[in-house]
Amino acid sequence: MLEELKQRVYEANMLLPKYNLVTFTWGNVSEIDRETGYFAIKPSGVDYDKLTPEDMVIVDLEGNKIEGKYNPSSDTPTHVELYKAFKNIGGIVHTHSSWATSWAQAGRSIPCYGTTHADYIYGEVPCVRCLSKEEIEGAYEKNTGLLIVDYFKDKDYEAVPAVLCKNHGPFTWGKDGHEAVHNAVVLEEVAKMACRAEMIKPDVQPAPQELQDKHYYRKHGANAYYGQGK
Repeated sequence: MLEELKQRVYEANMLLPKYNLVTFTWGNVSEIDRETGYFAIKPSGVDYDKLTPEDMVIVDLEGNKIEGKYNPSSDTPTHVELYKAFKNIGGIVHTHSSWATSWAQAGRSIPCYGTTHADYIYGEVPCVRCLSKEEIEGAYEKNTGLLIVDYFKDKDYEAVPAVLCKNHGPFTWGKDGHEAVHNAVVLEEVAKMACRAEMIKPDVQPAPQELQDKHYYRKHGANAYYGQGK
């Protein structure tokens, strides 16, 4: 079972350079097996072109390494907090993809300007605050996860499967690692288009709510009709 998990996580991680979401080693994907409570994640600082499925590190929900020759990603404590709080997710992605990270560095949420955004994310992509000095000097990566969890405590994390951490970068999630990568690709495209829309028309306004609703709910929920169905 863990070998299959490591294979899936390896394949998901290899999609990050394929879709130009990472430079050097600036990113990671994890996926959890909810039955065991273990998740697999990319090892810290290992080049993508040198990775193998066997290199994926198995970690538990206390952040303990269960299996692997390498240290897990330095962002592992963030993944732990998200898995513990977001019970319906199965995969997490963190990157420093340039367009989404540009919005994060500016400390701005990404408004929903069009239907591409609305198809996948309900409303704006939020940008949470920068961590305090004490949070940064303490358990930095864990506190990053706790900050994201706190923001979503009264919100629908499945309808908004992405967040920007101010001065840092994006995290996305999904039902598994591959869906989390899919959402990371969407986020990067949405960030790019939103930035261009503001360059073309600085006073651009978000798409009408009824249009946002139409596009989101035709792909999500009980009455969704996009695609070929079941």
